[in-house]
Amino acid sequence: MTATRDEPIIIVGAGIFGLSSALHLAQRGYTDVTIFDKQPYHKSLYSYDQGCDGASSDVNKIIRAAYGSKLEYQNMAFDAIEHWKRWNAEIESGQNLPPGMSAKDTLFINNGNVSMTDVPGPALFEQATRESMARAGKGDTQITLENPEDVARAKSLGFGHAVNPFGREGNYGTLDTCAGVVYADKACRFALHKVMQFGVKTVFGSEAGAYSGCLEKNGRVRGIRTIDGKEHQAALTIMACGGWTPGLIPQLDGLCETTAGSVATFQVPRTSDLWDKLAPQRFPVWTYKMYDGEQGGFYAFPRDDQGVVKVGYRGLKYTNPQMQTDGCVRSVPVTRWTPISTRQVPLAAAQRIKSILKQFIPDLLPYHTKTRLCWYTDTYDNHFVIDYVPDKSGLLVVTGGSGHGFKFLPTIGRYVVDRIEGSRTPELEMWRWRRRRNDEVPYNKIMEGLSSRLALVNQALAVEDSLDGEVARL
Repeated sequence: MTATRDEPIIIVGAGIFGLSSALHLAQRGYTDVTIFDKQPYHKSLYSYDQGCDGASSDVNKIIRAAYGSKLEYQNMAFDAIEHWKRWNAEIESGQNLPPGMSAKDTLFINNGNVSMTDVPGPALFEQATRESMARAGKGDTQITLENPEDVARAKSLGFGHAVNPFGREGNYGTLDTCAGVVYADKACRFALHKVMQFGVKTVFGSEAGAYSGCLEKNGRVRGIRTIDGKEHQAALTIMACGGWTPGLIPQLDGLCETTAGSVATFQVPRTSDLWDKLAPQRFPVWTYKMYDGEQGGFYAFPRDDQGVVKVGYRGLKYTNPQMQTDGCVRSVPVTRWTPISTRQVPLAAAQRIKSILKQFIPDLLPYHTKTRLCWYTDTYDNHFVIDYVPDKSGLLVVTGGSGHGFKFLPTIGRYVVDRIEGSRTPELEMWRWRRRRNDEVPYNKIMEGLSSRLALVNQALAVEDSLDGEVARL
């Protein structure tokens, strides 16, 4: 099931899982790696506004090390943060940068993440995080917002801007001083540039780069076929297609499902008072009732260099179940290329976003708004999948980011190569191919089909171009 260092390896998908896999394969000495993707990332530069449509093609993402009791992810996050800082330093040096980027660009800003609630005392997740951080010798990185000693420590560490960004009287919650924001599109551009510098080849485009199926012979996958009819031989094929993966690999049924979060972006002009107030050096990433089910799950960012403020809602994660050619119903992304009449966000999500912004930043609502669905791949247990497809020799899947995978862009590929080389680690054991036990309570409820209340077909959809009137449009 492995490939030698000089045999061809194909990666389908140039999102963070594909980019990181390619980077670490190249760094470990694999000399014939090619990434295929239908999106022309070399031209669009991972910008949604320039035509991209995928979870990695985004304005920004949260970087955090807070993971409750999940020590493996906490330790991985600290490692990833160190790599983000190294990438910042590489860019600051001004050497060997992607076209259009300069030494003034930054990928990761350590401006903190405020997780707010409406009741005093840390939530169970934050309490578990503090205990896990203490075990790692990093307990002082977690700030209980109603604790004056903690707040004083945060201010001494340079996080005064993050302890009460909204001037709340009942300021309850936790500040994670390890956390911050990463500019997602810039990060992918930088990673793509790095892999190409290592000699990784890319084939992008709606025909030449678009996967149409696997080449199989004698029970083994031996490459892929693309939409243009060409065949591409490989000793190993890695499927890292984000929200499209479950539809392409039906064996993932019951393990993964494509789900959507709701995103709104607001364009803040330089003349607005919010320009300075929401600057990333003065304002943190923030979440509200992040682990409170559909009544929570709200997250938001400071503005970026262009004045874009992104807010998101994942308290309800929507699906788009569609009948597939094998007679099974699976959720598939609704994107720019989907032959469907509407891509609107659900009205319930638009109402939720508007309600929270009215509570915290009402001055943001009048500005020009764009909304969209951002499609992820959730696993039932919220763990990734990095393993070979059963009964498909030569086919490896890297998927199941479950809304928390982006932060590992600099490092997750290391584990992909470890899997290829036969290593056995606690992380790879978590990410093995698996099936939910009958007595296992799922973290994410998946595969509920057309009867699910979260299926888009069962949702009232927003229809206008702003949040005014509690409606929104892509």
